[in-house]
Amino acid sequence: TERQFYEEGKPFTCLDGSRTIPFDRVNDDYCDCQDGSDEPGTAACPNGSFHCTNAGFRPGFIPSSRINDGICDCCDATDEYNSGAACQNTCRELGRKERESLQKMAEIAKEGFLLKQQLIHEAKTGIEEKQTKLAEVQSSKKDLETKVEALRTVKETMEQPEKEAKERHLKAWEEQKAEIRKEKDKARMVEVFIELDDDADGLVSVAELMSHSELDPDSDGTFSDVEAQGLLGGVDKVDTAAFESVWNNIKDKYVLESNPDTPVPLETPPEEREPVPDNDSDQYAEDEVPEEDEEDEEEDEDDDSDDGDYKASLSSFSIKLLLDDLILVCRNLEKEISFDFGPSAEFAYLYSQCYELSTSEYVFIFKYIYCIFFFTWQCSVIACRTWGKWAGPEDDVHSVMKYEHGTGCWQGPNRSTTVKLTCGKETVVTSTSEPSRCEYLMEFTTPAICKEPPVVDSMLHGHEEL
Repeated sequence: TERQFYEEGKPFTCLDGSRTIPFDRVNDDYCDCQDGSDEPGTAACPNGSFHCTNAGFRPGFIPSSRINDGICDCCDATDEYNSGAACQNTCRELGRKERESLQKMAEIAKEGFLLKQQLIHEAKTGIEEKQTKLAEVQSSKKDLETKVEALRTVKETMEQPEKEAKERHLKAWEEQKAEIRKEKDKARMVEVFIELDDDADGLVSVAELMSHSELDPDSDGTFSDVEAQGLLGGVDKVDTAAFESVWNNIKDKYVLESNPDTPVPLETPPEEREPVPDNDSDQYAEDEVPEEDEEDEEEDEDDDSDDGDYKASLSSFSIKLLLDDLILVCRNLEKEISFDFGPSAEFAYLYSQCYELSTSEYVFIFKYIYCIFFFTWQCSVIACRTWGKWAGPEDDVHSVMKYEHGTGCWQGPNRSTTVKLTCGKETVVTSTSEPSRCEYLMEFTTPAICKEPPVVDSMLHGHEEL
């Protein structure tokens, strides 16, 4: 890369820009530049770099301090030109092996890239099919929702008369219970009035009311005539009619003399009795009892109605189950269609696919299960990690996958897995490791990551000696 700065016949400028010298002072075994860039082919500059031409292989640089140190660093042995070391020129052999390796890698990349194009085509077709399927599912879902709504309307219409009848029935029952409570309360009031009217003159007086100390309004232990008169409405005596308002003020405290341990309750519970039948269920008069055949006919009609209700309910239930299934299918299709499968959806074929790799570590055998875009799972420790994100560098973000939020390590972080993708003709997990505690590294080959390979000859090129 620095060859462009060395043009024979033109002044040479030190790479650090410190000075410019005639070109004949380059490689003259004297260090002119502070950075040593004028002596790439000699050991004159201690801080310089020696250029290994390595004809037939890759050129390179080594520190000037390694020149003539008795160790062969350059494959062409040019770094030991004055040390007497018996160095062999191995550049051609290294070049041959590297070209073979690069040729093999290029063939794999080429085949992988062709497979990638096929994957892209299949992904495009697959996404189009899923989009069509999604449209069909959404249409079916809309139809089923309409049917469910229609069935709901029919059901509510069918249930409305029964609902209204129940409401009428309940209202009549509540009114009857209220009337019963009112009657009982009135009967208790009469009983208490009679009990308080000691002289049986048809009036309850202040003195008679004071005989019941539990009626003391402020419960201070002293029930005065003034307080008793206040309960009677400011008069000395009240008759039965006026006693009704008095009763509302004293009934929660009054204790019957016949049962001194039990205060008169505000409302006594209604006796058990059958609800009052509403107008829709009036009993037939004795001469209007329908014939037995008519009863049988009504029973048959009821059976038919119940059977119809059952079938309608079953139909509604089945449609709801089918609708739930379609909603799930719809969500899964939407998720898959919108997922990031790479610039051309080349990774779509990996969706939901699982791959395994068994390894021996110490005395244990571990099986790693890798379900792409879902989770990685390490048997024996149940260390599941869920899909996180693409985590490659900015210019190649789809080259690395990250799985996060795994099972927590003992007194450590949650497990995570980084998956590095490499080009290959096959889709396979090639290796696993644990570079840091609870942080796993997985190597995974796939044709989806393959790029169009360069020409092999352009990958290797030699440099002429400066």
